[in-house]
Amino acid sequence: MHQETHISSSNFVRDVIIGMSDGLTVPFALTAGLSGVLDTNHLIIVSGLSEIAAGCISMGLGGFLAGQTEVEHYDSELKREYEEVENVPDTERMEVEAIFIDMGVDKELSKQVTLQISQDKHKWVDFMMRFELGLDKPDKDRAIKSALTIAFSYLAGGFIPLFPYLMTSNNQQGFYFSCIITVVALIIFGYFKSKVTGQPLIKGTLKVALTGIIAAVAAYSLAKLVS
Repeated sequence: MHQETHISSSNFVRDVIIGMSDGLTVPFALTAGLSGVLDTNHLIIVSGLSEIAAGCISMGLGGFLAGQTEVEHYDSELKREYEEVENVPDTERMEVEAIFIDMGVDKELSKQVTLQISQDKHKWVDFMMRFELGLDKPDKDRAIKSALTIAFSYLAGGFIPLFPYLMTSNNQQGFYFSCIITVVALIIFGYFKSKVTGQPLIKGTLKVALTGIIAAVAAYSLAKLVS
């Protein structure tokens, strides 16, 4: 139960990071670019909302397909392991013994434990899935949970750079406030992302913040250049 909770939490955090990373960066770059060529907030807001909607859908679908593929891959490997246990049991027992020996268990004890495990086909297959293939059984609802988590994380991140444009009719005011709150959000997000993933805090925070800033500056500069 503890292991399943840990895996589920890891998947959730990963999906939040995926959705929030793109949600903060892409709409920020888009609104910054449009601010460089448009004098009215209306088109920026409409374009921003359209991009956020499209991003939520595309990112959510991507998460759904990835989660579905993970489940299908597990089921495929599970079926193969059952077939191998049924058709080549001696070979599979040797593989179990080898795993225990690699763990530091002596050969005689490895044989005894292997014999015990092989008495139950389901436990035997589960052992092979975990320790030979490194696969844990995924949540059957993994695909839909991943899709929703990524989509809503993208939505939350995307509204941060767009929000100032909704609060003012002045294009430049909206742009300046959008830059300020989005950079702050990127720094906060980068800090927590680094903390969760175990990266150096300063390096990880700067990496996330600079990625968003560079994308926005590039979009704004390019828009000014071609306008």
